[in-house]
Amino acid sequence: MRVMAAPRKYPDELRERAIRMAVEARRDPTTRQGALARVAQQLGINAETLRNWVTQAEVDGGDRPGVTSSATGRGAGAGEP
Repeated sequence: MRVMAAPRKYPDELRERAIRMAVEARRDPTTRQGALARVAQQLGINAETLRNWVTQAEVDGGDRPGVTSSATGRGAGAGEP
């Protein structure tokens, strides 16, 4: 039996924009606190979802230890035929 991946709730463009905005907000010490929650609210996404995206982007970029998306096969377009 083949397991189908669930459809993505958010478009890739929104995901990329949200990650970019969150990383920029966290770089500035004056906006760092609460940056993820603020960006998530502005874009209408769940703050925990954004936190997961940013964490995975940091792993993929080599800024944080962990398993990359390419190693797990969960990169952009994963689950699509």
